[in-house]
Amino acid sequence: MERGERFAGISLAARDRIADVGQAFIQDGQTVLTHGWSRVVSNLLVKAAEHRHFSIVVLEGRPDAAGAKAAKVYADAGIPTTVVLDSAMSYVMENVDLVIVGAEGVVENGGIVNKIGTYGLGIAARELGKPFYVAAESYKFARLFPLNQSDLPPLGRNAAILSFVDTASWEMTGGLVGRPPPSAKEGADGEQVDSSSIPGVVQFKSEQVKVKNPPCDYTPAKYITLLFTDLGVLTPSAVSDELIRLYQ
Repeated sequence: MERGERFAGISLAARDRIADVGQAFIQDGQTVLTHGWSRVVSNLLVKAAEHRHFSIVVLEGRPDAAGAKAAKVYADAGIPTTVVLDSAMSYVMENVDLVIVGAEGVVENGGIVNKIGTYGLGIAARELGKPFYVAAESYKFARLFPLNQSDLPPLGRNAAILSFVDTASWEMTGGLVGRPPPSAKEGADGEQVDSSSIPGVVQFKSEQVKVKNPPCDYTPAKYITLLFTDLGVLTPSAVSDELIRLYQ
């Protein structure tokens, strides 16, 4: 319990430090593009909105609607927010000023492991000349050196059945947005309702369609402009030096 409370304190302090160093890179009138849900990124953007006026574009974050959930947090904080399809990342890129994402891990070569789609987002940002920033705590730095996607260790659960949810239809899905529906759901009067009858939900069976549902991908360092960390603002090449200090 004591260790858990200590880690929670360290994590909160790290997020505040990252918000302090990162918000200076957001200016009045800009549009920020982000992907998925990250407590570090949300803390940074909400704090920046206390002093600056900007808007946010959030990729919806399939298959768990993480971006749609994040959009609600930003909207509740009074930030003009737009949710777009993941597949529209290149389409909207020309209309944004910068990209900020979180990270599940920061590897030794300065690249990151993050929610699936981040790699494609980095490629699009570089192609259109947009700065691509990563906000991550230093305890996520890892002594790994992946060269491609197949070098990543197994992450999460690769579900045999993947439910696709229309994340734009909050009311249609009966509150099931972002959650895989059960095989049977109790109706309002207690009867069992098959999940296939829920509007906006499509389920594939493994014997019908092969499903691949990777939760994360690897984004090489060359697509990353800077990292906002509790150690300060770092270039991707500085990560290896920090890892040496952390593991001395």
